[in-house]
Amino acid sequence: MLYDLYCYITNLPRLHLLASSVIFYFLYYLLQAVKRPIVACSDGPFKKFLLKNIPALEMKFWPTFWCVESRAQTVLASFLRAQVIPHINYRREILTLKDGGEVALDWLEENCAEGAPCIIILPGLTGESQAEYIKCLVWSANNEGMRVVVFNNRGLGGIELKTPRLYCAANCEDLSEVVKHVRNTVPHCKLGATGISMGGLILGNYLARSSEEARTYLQAAKIISVPWDVHKGNASIEKPILNSLLGRHLAGSLCRTLRKCEIYKKTDIDMDRILSCKTIKEFDAEFTSKQFGYAHVDDYYDDATLINKLDKISVPLLCLSAADDPFQPLEAIPIKAAEKCSHVAIVVTARGGHIGFLEGMWPSTKDQYMGRLFAEFFKKTLFDKDGEFESTTKELQKIYEEYEVLTSSTESLNASMPVNFSENS
Repeated sequence: MLYDLYCYITNLPRLHLLASSVIFYFLYYLLQAVKRPIVACSDGPFKKFLLKNIPALEMKFWPTFWCVESRAQTVLASFLRAQVIPHINYRREILTLKDGGEVALDWLEENCAEGAPCIIILPGLTGESQAEYIKCLVWSANNEGMRVVVFNNRGLGGIELKTPRLYCAANCEDLSEVVKHVRNTVPHCKLGATGISMGGLILGNYLARSSEEARTYLQAAKIISVPWDVHKGNASIEKPILNSLLGRHLAGSLCRTLRKCEIYKKTDIDMDRILSCKTIKEFDAEFTSKQFGYAHVDDYYDDATLINKLDKISVPLLCLSAADDPFQPLEAIPIKAAEKCSHVAIVVTARGGHIGFLEGMWPSTKDQYMGRLFAEFFKKTLFDKDGEFESTTKELQKIYEEYEVLTSSTESLNASMPVNFSENS
């Protein structure tokens, strides 16, 4: 009887088409969207530790069934988190930097034991501590008993810009001061750090350029949805039509941030020209690159890019990227480079968009994939109740020291070799 009813219904033209469409989409979802994430890291102690202790890496990522498209994930995640996660009452601290500039550090320490670990969080391009994706991570960390401090870049978080300097993806001087200050503030707590999008670029550059310093202060680090290759990331975000709309929205946010900085009205920069920029690259060409002394915007992007710096990182670093991130094409994610790195692991999900990673039929809960992976990683690495991560870190340190010796010997050998210039060279 049921079979006869099914045949009757499916023989109706419209219902047959609808049923076929649903079946086709369901198969597409199972085959193309639901996949176990790639974990790109060299076969060694760090990868072994992650696969053993981080449950999310062993399970398939099930993106929200009716919202698998990358731009939809990106936009909907922002909207839903804003509705679900309430305003967080931080304890604000104003840190005066060496050059007289100021940044706001927003602390959340409720429900934390005295020796609870601390995570420094770096928001994205124009983000601050009340941004919905930041509150998602703050909530996840606090729920596990970890204290959090959000580092709001200069001119953000509602504080006045004291010096005519904002921030950029390639400069990590401010972060270095913040890390040292947080270390002095909570001297007996283990420290971790995470950066999202452009915050990931700043953190990644700090880990690579100040490798020894970072290793001294930080036990572990994580970056989320970072534009690994800034050139390709900008090219991707400028693609018409939907990507470029997202890019224009972010460019507008940059312009609004600059417009609030009264101190620039006393300088000779062409504010009207800068504020008319429609893309991120235009803004960086007219303002950011010039402010930080780059001859051309491409020089700035070369300096900010992370794809060629992974081997310089000596702090265990977990990275989360989506293969469909509109801000970074899949081919620009340095998967092969990570497979040769002992300290860097890149987790790539098939879907997720940019800082999206929504899952479940109705993704209205605070605990989403991005926050869950974040909490699992830092809970295991910073609390480390059984000492397993400490043992892993010691093994990684030996590997890095051997790598440094080998690199130093190779550089010395190359420097000592005579240079032969032929007549035709």
